[in-house]
Amino acid sequence: MSRLSDGAPAPGPEDAPLMRDGVRDLRFSAIREVANAGIGRGDILPFWFGEPDRRTPAFICDAAQASLAAGETFYTPNLGEPALREALARYLSSWHRPVGENRIAVTNSGVSALMLAAQALYSPGDRVVVVTPVWPNLVEIPKILGARVAEVPLQLVRESRHVSRWHLDMAALLAALTPGTRALVINSPNNPSGWVMPAAQQATVLAHCRRHGIWIVSDEVYGRILFDAPDKRCAPSFLDIADARDRLIVVNSFSKSWMMTGWRLGWMVVPDTLIQDLAKLIEYNSSCAPAFVQRAGVAAVSLGEEALGVTLTRFQASRDFLYRELSTFAQIETPLPEGAMYLFFRVAGLRDSMALCKALVAEAGLGLAPGSAFGPAGEGCIRWCFASSTDKLAQGVERLRAFLAGGYLANPPG
Repeated sequence: MSRLSDGAPAPGPEDAPLMRDGVRDLRFSAIREVANAGIGRGDILPFWFGEPDRRTPAFICDAAQASLAAGETFYTPNLGEPALREALARYLSSWHRPVGENRIAVTNSGVSALMLAAQALYSPGDRVVVVTPVWPNLVEIPKILGARVAEVPLQLVRESRHVSRWHLDMAALLAALTPGTRALVINSPNNPSGWVMPAAQQATVLAHCRRHGIWIVSDEVYGRILFDAPDKRCAPSFLDIADARDRLIVVNSFSKSWMMTGWRLGWMVVPDTLIQDLAKLIEYNSSCAPAFVQRAGVAAVSLGEEALGVTLTRFQASRDFLYRELSTFAQIETPLPEGAMYLFFRVAGLRDSMALCKALVAEAGLGLAPGSAFGPAGEGCIRWCFASSTDKLAQGVERLRAFLAGGYLANPPG
């Protein structure tokens, strides 16, 4: 055994840290922590994950099965099958400014696209601004690359006696986007709050970022899940106003709109000057997306409007039902979400949303997500995914009502 100069044993391989600090310091998913507490229990009503309670439509599954039957089990191009990139170009161009397939990369999920964007843009020490509360991956992914994250929180504003909404303080955001900032990360429609960034705010932000050379990474996964806007079947997008060479990366996914969470298929739109370097990054991350999954994607964007319309009608009914029910709780302030699939409500006097959610699992069989999972701006709130039947939501409401009637908020643990 080797020894140090003071006679102490020299550290061996077993003493070396297993992970670098940037990885060990990442937050563990608080949503997963709550869900893990309920795994194996058949009596749980789970509303913790952002996942619809219905299976992927049959026509999408049929396309994947036909691909497998045809023997499409080999590697595909790094940037995606031409058929899917072309279908996505047609789909996006029907909603926004024209987008050519030479700007589109297919990815193994939306979160993979977010990681690829980070790998493409961030170096250690870079400053990244994120609008929060937000899905924790958007805050933690830059840290994996050694970037520094500054958060700009949404504000819960009471517009009238009975109506609250989440709002973005534009002055605070623009003040945070200082020269030298590498990127701004925005998720709209937002998970967890349902906030939708207005087109006028997007234009202001784009102009500001152009002046200072700041990249925009726009997570638009919920872009088609929009409420109370029958004349607008798509949320405002930076693709509506940006030029092809703007410093903009738009990330999207098949998971939510087409009920394909388990398929792990996404895409990103980038300036065409980035596309070949992006192909190299994809090669060194996952090489490519499976052919049969991409065939399912072609079916979704080409044939999925009718199915998406049915989903939106169902989600609207579920949102309206849960909003009405939670609005009857004296302890709860319930903002009305404009998009996505969540109610993110504030509970009076709540200081530890994780403890409350674990107690709901243990004592009420109700699975909700703690607001703290979405950053400090989310503490005191709870997220409820309403992508379920109203019958199931009604059962959940009654469990919550009975639980709160037991006096938890008056005598929280600890």
